[in-house]
Amino acid sequence: MGMKIRPLSAHFAVSPQIRPADVAAAAAQGYTAIINNRPDGEGWGQPKSADIEAEAKAHGLSYTHIPVNLRGLAPEQVGQMIAAQEAATGPVLAFCNTGTRSSILWALSQAGKMPADEIIEAAAKAGYNVSNLRAHLG
Repeated sequence: MGMKIRPLSAHFAVSPQIRPADVAAAAAQGYTAIINNRPDGEGWGQPKSADIEAEAKAHGLSYTHIPVNLRGLAPEQVGQMIAAQEAATGPVLAFCNTGTRSSILWALSQAGKMPADEIIEAAAKAGYNVSNLRAHLG
């Protein structure tokens, strides 16, 4: 099956759930950091964050776990997302179950840095609708 990486910008992409075995491919594609936005134990058969983190570290990638549950996200999680991107030395790959939570966090992390229309358009091109966030994006 493999990863379904969807770029949102030149330096940031999202993906549905990745597995530890996908990390080597992400590293080979030039990603330097992985952000996991999915809480452990959310779905049956879901790999543990620690297992993906161990694989990321083995391949020289930084790893950040910012679990967002389905009830919503907190402002500090947006701050953590910004910090993880700023700490990255190159392109970042973020994932959750489908990529939606990662794209929402990315959109909110870009507020004030990119025009709202560009953020919404970038997400839409990747297949994610974040237009309901417009009031928070600019």
